[in-house]
Amino acid sequence: MPWRRRRSRVSALEGGQEEEAPPEAAAVPSAPLTSPQQTEEAAERILLRGIFEIGRGSCDVVLSERALRWRPILPERPAGDSKHDWLCKEEFIELKDVFSVKLKRRCSVKQQRSGTLLGITLFICLKKEQNKLKNSTLDLINLSEDHCDIWFRQFKKILAGFPNRPKSLKIFLNPQSHKKEATQVYYEKVEPLLKIAGIKTDVTIMEYQGHALSLLKECELQGFDGGHWKPLFAIYWSVQRFFTGMRTLEPSVVCVGGDGSASEVAHALLLRAQKNAGMETDRILTPVRAQLPLGLIPAGSTNVLAHSLHGVPHVVTATLHIIMGHVQLVDVCTFSSTGKLLRFGFSAMFGFGGRALALAEKYRWMSPNQRRDFAVIKALAKLKPEDCEISFLPFNTSDDVQERREQGSPKCDCNDQWQMIQGQFLNVSIMAIPCLCSVAPRGLAPNTRLNNGSMALIIAQNTSRSEFIKHLKRYASVKNQFNFPFVETYTVEEVKVHPRNNTSGYNPEEEDETASENGFPWNVDGDLMEVSSEVHIRLHPRLISLYGGSMEEMIPKS
Repeated sequence: MPWRRRRSRVSALEGGQEEEAPPEAAAVPSAPLTSPQQTEEAAERILLRGIFEIGRGSCDVVLSERALRWRPILPERPAGDSKHDWLCKEEFIELKDVFSVKLKRRCSVKQQRSGTLLGITLFICLKKEQNKLKNSTLDLINLSEDHCDIWFRQFKKILAGFPNRPKSLKIFLNPQSHKKEATQVYYEKVEPLLKIAGIKTDVTIMEYQGHALSLLKECELQGFDGGHWKPLFAIYWSVQRFFTGMRTLEPSVVCVGGDGSASEVAHALLLRAQKNAGMETDRILTPVRAQLPLGLIPAGSTNVLAHSLHGVPHVVTATLHIIMGHVQLVDVCTFSSTGKLLRFGFSAMFGFGGRALALAEKYRWMSPNQRRDFAVIKALAKLKPEDCEISFLPFNTSDDVQERREQGSPKCDCNDQWQMIQGQFLNVSIMAIPCLCSVAPRGLAPNTRLNNGSMALIIAQNTSRSEFIKHLKRYASVKNQFNFPFVETYTVEEVKVHPRNNTSGYNPEEEDETASENGFPWNVDGDLMEVSSEVHIRLHPRLISLYGGSMEEMIPKS
């Protein structure tokens, strides 16, 4: 009988309960319950077939290589009975959506380790509205120990075959993010899901700015366990790789925090990759790709990076993307001055965006939201243009250039035609990602993507304060953010910003709280960077792997 997808699977998956981890089981039987066969429609090999109680009725359950299907077992009725036909409709779940399986037991107070076997519980990742994911369960009830053991082991074998799913995670947690809620977010929402998925974790509390950078630049993560170096642990992983043929078992890295923390960890992973490749980290023209994937759990005030990656700043969604191994490559920028690498990053603002952040940093005693709003209002009150020269290389869409760029080959400068504009600018934004956030639902740079090989250059020329405020407010809309005569947008590969003002401000007699001896303030992924000379921003396509979903599904349609 051909299998057909006749009804939504969501209704059958609600209301499951989480159970304790399964005990050790016996060896897998040499033969499944039924012989393997091919169906004409699905062309899948049937692995197991049996009877389980699902919901409140007994079902004929079939496990194939890609799906679990079940159909209620009902007494025969006359043909043409519409109610009978509806009750017999087949339901299914795809195994790629299952992230854990456990034996379901009824445990009493006196039974601490094991109890009466009830069946098997599958933990499933479901898609919801607005790019959100949720975890749900499906209970397969059968009281036979042998029957459940066969199915349980087959499920475990299938789940072990998904190569992108992490087996262990190195967690960097910033306890100071937002309202100091990151610790609570991790231990209440993230860690329980990771435990269900059977993922080993090692948590490092970020004690100061640059803490993650100092650890990731030097450590060998194969041997990092509980903050101590264990050479035998590293040897164990090497032996496992040799005999099993598995991919590298270095743990993936996860950051629980805001944009500044996430950017720091990404910068550290990329520096580590350059060092492992034997490259000089001070001057980098063609950096190598980061070797470890990075997961971002939003626990900051704006969460631009996580929001752009997942389409929504939702902790459970971000965690499930990591558990399911949904990895995508993302473009990264290098920021350099006088030929020396300053840092890796995803976006930057110079002018109003940099000065607002510099003001916010001086009022750290305020709550994050108050500090942000106060800094924006004060920066608008002291709104001043930057006298600078901006040079940029327009994005070249020709196939040969794109192929060389994706392969990491140095570009031939003979055909590069730099363009230059100079004048008074209120704000300059350079963004390799859309930069979605609560105040900009389509993003600060809605015309770019995570990995399209280009950056958005957005320049707001000098204008009145009221007109500039209108431009800022327009970001809350879904269209026409840049429909102002003083706003120019470009799609570029490289940008050079050369300020022509003195770093001490415009008028020595007028107070300027953003002035610094170290240079002009830049906002790079929510972190303050002060540079006194020209800054060169260069895009490097697909330089880092981040855990997240499909970008095309995430950008809200205008």
